[in-house]
Amino acid sequence: MINKEVSPDAYRQFREFLQQQCGIVLGDNKQYLVRSRLGGILHERDIKSIDELLRQSISGRDRALLQQVIDAMTTNETLWFRDGYPFELLIRQILPELATRQRRFRIWSAACSSGQEPYSIAMSVLEYQRLNPGAANLSVEIVATDLSSNMLRKCEEGTYDELSLARGLSAERRQRYFQQHASGMLQIKPEVRRMVSFRSLNLLHSYSSLGKFDIVFCRNVLIYFSTELKQKILQQIAAQLNPGGILFLGASESVAAAADHYRMVKCNPGLYYAKKD
Repeated sequence: MINKEVSPDAYRQFREFLQQQCGIVLGDNKQYLVRSRLGGILHERDIKSIDELLRQSISGRDRALLQQVIDAMTTNETLWFRDGYPFELLIRQILPELATRQRRFRIWSAACSSGQEPYSIAMSVLEYQRLNPGAANLSVEIVATDLSSNMLRKCEEGTYDELSLARGLSAERRQRYFQQHASGMLQIKPEVRRMVSFRSLNLLHSYSSLGKFDIVFCRNVLIYFSTELKQKILQQIAAQLNPGGILFLGASESVAAAADHYRMVKCNPGLYYAKKD
């Protein structure tokens, strides 16, 4: 019989381990999250208890199991064109302004999860170009990163089921940007897929290999980190932004931990943060 209860000691050790590995801070009473995220691994691995699964993960002897547990704990639900306004600003204001100064620019989608955000960015770029025929020759590179190797494989495949497609995607965009896949799901069309490159990245590590960016989306990610780690991440993002570069955060996030590096730009609707000179 499988025991899905998490003992206080095992939970404490796992919390410390998870924060050390990927910066995620679990609250005092999140045992239910550990049970729900890791329950399936117990059956798959024929492990008899959550405590034993946590012990094996922390030991690090089975790297595949460790990666599986980290993937399960760091994968978050997302949706297409989340919050709406960042993509409207991209189409109506930010891309037109950038296009007056340069013909090549780069966008980073950090912690891209299952790919909806970077693909939404790519669709927004295509829509801007469709509205502005003179922008057809713009070169836009979108880099999407995530800690989960399993998520990155799914992102690159670009296939989504009906439930995923129903979350934030209009019928017009579904018809324009997706095609039928042999699996019965829908797949992002090649012209969208080739705009995005996916890379593995731990936000606690260096970003220098990614190069410089004009726009960074790091949304609904910082809420999982301590104040100290938020500051580190925001400072490292600022270092990768070109002068005047733009940062989008989630609705409940701010740059307070690194206010010296950014200034807030209020829009109607929404806001973003511009790198200070």
